[in-house]
Amino acid sequence: MNATNNIKNEAAEMICHPDYNQEITEIFRSNLTPKIKQERLLAYHERDIAAALELLSFEERNRLYHILNAETLAGILEYAENPTVYMSEISIQKRIAVLSQFEINEMAEYIRNMNKADRAATLELLGNALKVQVMLLNSFGEDEIGSKMTTNYIAVQAGITVRQAMRQLIKQAADNDNISTIYVLDENKMLFGAIDLKDLIIAREGTQLETVVMTSYPYVYANEQIDDCLGRIKDYSEDSIPVLDSDNKLIGVLTSQNIMELVDDELGEDYARLAGLSAEEDLNEPLKRSIGKRLPWLVILLGLGMVVSSVVGVFENVIAQLPLIIAFQSLILDMAGNVGTQSLAVTIRVLMDEKISKKQKLLLVAKEARVGFINGLILGILSFIFIGIYLFTLKNQSKAMAFSISACTGISLLLAMVLSSLSGTLIPLIFKKLRIDPAVASGPLITTVNDLVAIITYYGLAWLLILNVFNL
Repeated sequence: MNATNNIKNEAAEMICHPDYNQEITEIFRSNLTPKIKQERLLAYHERDIAAALELLSFEERNRLYHILNAETLAGILEYAENPTVYMSEISIQKRIAVLSQFEINEMAEYIRNMNKADRAATLELLGNALKVQVMLLNSFGEDEIGSKMTTNYIAVQAGITVRQAMRQLIKQAADNDNISTIYVLDENKMLFGAIDLKDLIIAREGTQLETVVMTSYPYVYANEQIDDCLGRIKDYSEDSIPVLDSDNKLIGVLTSQNIMELVDDELGEDYARLAGLSAEEDLNEPLKRSIGKRLPWLVILLGLGMVVSSVVGVFENVIAQLPLIIAFQSLILDMAGNVGTQSLAVTIRVLMDEKISKKQKLLLVAKEARVGFINGLILGILSFIFIGIYLFTLKNQSKAMAFSISACTGISLLLAMVLSSLSGTLIPLIFKKLRIDPAVASGPLITTVNDLVAIITYYGLAWLLILNVFNL
C-alpha cells in the first residue's frame, strides 16, 4: 500500500514539475537541421532550456549559440545559474547582440563585472544610446539606488492634451515596455508628476494632461544609499518609483521587480549577518571572499572568547573548591545564548519597520525582559528541583550541598536569561541609534556576550551563596 502511494506521489510530482532536461538534451545532440532544432527548442520555456545547458559540453553549447538568435539567447541566459560563464563562450559580435536584448540594468551589471579590458572593448561595440545608458548606471556605486534603476520608462511632456500624450506613449512603447505608469516632465526635464495608464486611457481626448496627473508621487534620488531609502520605497505599492538626479531631473525608474530584488537582497544580507557574515554567500563565491567575510567576525569573537576565559580564571578558587559546579556550566551558557539569539531575531524583525516609535521600542525591551524573566523563572525552578534530586540521589551529595548547587544553578539561569533577553534587544537598538545596521549585532556576537554574562552570574553566585553564605 505504501509503495503504491509513493508511486502515485512521484507521478503527481512529475506532473506538477516535469523534467525536460533529457528531452532538450536529445534535441541538442540530434542530427536535425538547425531550422528544425530551433523550432523544437522554442516549444520549451527558456528556464527549461537554461537548466539543460549544464548537461552540455562546451562544443555542444557552442553549436547552440549559432542556432538561436540573440533575443532567444538573452531570454535563456536570464534564467541561467552562471550566465557570465555562458556569455564568455559566445563570440564577441553575438555577445554584443545578446547584451543588447538584456534589460539595461542587467546589462550594466554584467559589464560592471567584466575585467577592465573586456569592459572597454564591449562599451566601444555598443551603440551610442546603450553606451550612454550603461555608463550612467555604472557611474553610481553598488550601494547607491542609481545602480539598480532602469532607463526603461515612458515620459511625456507637460502642457499637452490627453490625445497628444497617447500619441507619445504609442511612439515610445516600441522601445520601452514599462508603460503602466507614465511620467510627466516639464520643459527642463524635471519631474512634474505621474499618471496611471488606466487613467490616461479613460480620460477625454481633449482634456489637458495636468488635470489627470498625480503631482504627489513618491521618488528617490539616484545617489541615495539603498539602505537609507528602501524602507521608504516599501511603504508605497506603486508599479515603479522615479529616480531623480541632483537637479530633480528624471534619469530612471525602479520597477516593481527591481524593488522585489532589493528587498530580497536586504533580507538575505540580514539573515547572513545574523550568522556572523557581512553579506549573503552563494555556492559559487570565491574562497578568498568567503574567508574575508568571516574572518573579521571570528577575530572579534576570539578576543571576546579570551575575555570569557579570563573571567573563568578569576573564579579558579571557586572551581577548585567546588569542581562539581563545572558540570552545569554548559547548561547556563547554552540557555543564555539561545534566549539572546531569540530576542535578537525578534528585535531585527521589528526594526525593519522604519515607522516604529521610541515608545514601541521601550515596550519591546520591557516585553523581552518579561518573557526572559518568566521563562527563566520556570526553567530555574525546574533546574532547582531536578538538579537537586540528581545530585542527592545519584551523586551521593548531602541534601544541603545538592540543593545549594541546584539553587545556585536555578538562580543563575533566571538571571542569565533575563540579562540575555535584554542584551539581545538593547544591542541592536543601540546600533540603530548609532546609525549602524542592527543586523551587525550578529548571533555569534550576542552569544559570546551572553556567555560572559552567564559565567559571571553563575560563578559569582556560587562564590557568594555556597562558599560565603552557606559555608559549604
